[in-house]
Amino acid sequence: MAGLIKPDDIAEVRSRTDIREVVEGYVTLKGAGIGSWKGLCPFHDERTPSFHVRPQVGTYHCFGCGESGDVISFVMKLDHTGFAETVEKLAARIGYELHYEEGAGPRREEVGRRQRLLDAHKIAAEFFRDQLLTPAAAAGREFLFERGFDRTVAEQFGVGFAPRGWDGLLKHLRGKGFRDDELKLTGMFSEGNRGIYDRFRGRLVWPIKDIAGDVIGFGARRLFDDDQGPKYLNTPETTLYKKSQVLYGIDLAKRSIAKKRQLVVVEGYTDVMACHLAGIDTAVASCGTAFGSEHIKIARRLLSDDGTGGEVVFTFDGDAAGQKAALKAFEEDQRFVAQTFVAVEPSGMDPCELRQHRGDAAVQALIESRRPLFEFAIQATLRKHDLNTVEGRVSALREAAPVVAQIRDHAIRPAYARELAKWLGMAPDDVSRAVGAAARHAPSPVSAGPASGGAPSAGLPAARTLRPDPRDPVATMERQALEVALQYPETLDEEAWHHFGQARFTAPAYQAVHAAMAAAGRSPEGKESAAQWIERIRGEAPEPLWPLLAELAVTPLPASTPESLERYCRDILAGLFELQITARKAELMGQLQRMDSGAPIEEHQRLNRELMELELRRRRLRQRD
Repeated sequence: MAGLIKPDDIAEVRSRTDIREVVEGYVTLKGAGIGSWKGLCPFHDERTPSFHVRPQVGTYHCFGCGESGDVISFVMKLDHTGFAETVEKLAARIGYELHYEEGAGPRREEVGRRQRLLDAHKIAAEFFRDQLLTPAAAAGREFLFERGFDRTVAEQFGVGFAPRGWDGLLKHLRGKGFRDDELKLTGMFSEGNRGIYDRFRGRLVWPIKDIAGDVIGFGARRLFDDDQGPKYLNTPETTLYKKSQVLYGIDLAKRSIAKKRQLVVVEGYTDVMACHLAGIDTAVASCGTAFGSEHIKIARRLLSDDGTGGEVVFTFDGDAAGQKAALKAFEEDQRFVAQTFVAVEPSGMDPCELRQHRGDAAVQALIESRRPLFEFAIQATLRKHDLNTVEGRVSALREAAPVVAQIRDHAIRPAYARELAKWLGMAPDDVSRAVGAAARHAPSPVSAGPASGGAPSAGLPAARTLRPDPRDPVATMERQALEVALQYPETLDEEAWHHFGQARFTAPAYQAVHAAMAAAGRSPEGKESAAQWIERIRGEAPEPLWPLLAELAVTPLPASTPESLERYCRDILAGLFELQITARKAELMGQLQRMDSGAPIEEHQRLNRELMELELRRRRLRQRD
């Protein structure tokens, strides 16, 4: 299908799309030198950022797992879409009209199936939103009003109403040109003997969006007593909607999460609304499932969860179900580097109820009253035992010691062992020994990734083939020269490019990259972007070399100002050229030494003349320094 879109259009979409802007929809990026950005890799879990993006060349590369590519491959991998669908999505993002090859076969609708599904969801969300203003939706408006949400708030969060009939949405989408076979794939319809019918009927509806802000599903709340369905009904699993990866409110909260390095996890749609209205704009909620490992991956990328700060606050009801959910969250705690907390309102009210009865300040106070999640887990464990008996205290110690042993911070763990001793009324030494024994016998905690971005985790796709020995100073110089030439080709004038093209690289991998650059030719000054030039080089390189090419194109150069960058590029190229001069002089000296006395005088003169020219070139290079 990729060939259906004209190649020139694909190239235009690739060059016009800001890869940094797209990546920041999934990952929090920080500056990593001039023109370079880095963050936690979205393709594998890690503690230290090793994922780099260089917008100027339109390329990303992870130094931990080896994943690399351009903006199209990035979106394909994270959204699990095909090539054509991805190009169409990016084209729509920048408002670029694509053109297709004549007589290519499948119709436009089939090529852009994912976009068609997104369009259907967008139109459905608008339909539900309009229906909330009708007389039939009075019960829905009353539900919102009772919880402190007026019309403006409903519009802010896109809340709507699904009519009580069987085919209100169905007729609307059919009228917009959608076929039944497409609508079946959306999850918005059920199927019976007479065909498909509306899945959501007579319910208040919340649009659920992905991190990029596209509607991918809905959550619907029961309003009427004759509705025999569950209290909340969500979109089922579809190609767009994967509940284990969906967080309601993530589209609204992502920038605040990244800025404040805080994530607040609540339980429902109205809780998210209440928190945002109360100023807690980092709140999200899972949709129809517990907050699990896939959600954590999303959260860690947004938090820049690399051990330099950040917090995750879980809010739960004070009832038994809430305590169970908190303990479930504690099981996942080891996946975070950030500190994890729990905030439970003493009377059992959720954030929505709290705001409704006590106002915004009470919601803010709830989050501020957070306490460490492991403390909550320890005390919840103790409440299950009768601490007035010896047997109860011993049993409680056996169950609580492994909880304390899971505390990651080794400085805090002994302090909580002493606290546990106080709560149990037992000797501190006895409790410390129990905690120590539990720590020794505990299974290895779930790894959040390598402690440093330089080494991939076991089982990750390793793009480490063809890598020269980093301890080889000549190979290092060759690598640095390729980085400069790829990232800043404008630093090579015509003469420098000529000498660069004549250079002989010793490391086979760098030889191959150098050959691909030579085959692509010098980038026409002012006629193409760096990203387009990189793409041309990529087209000349064998596929196994692509990860290395991407790595060289995004590696941050050690310069903090334009002046220092210019000096670095000049020095690196001068070093490469001087190395080549030295190698050539050695060859010429060898030839002179091997000449016998009967060799033509002209040949002696030619070799000496070239030696003198090389020496003059070397002196000019050093004078520029």
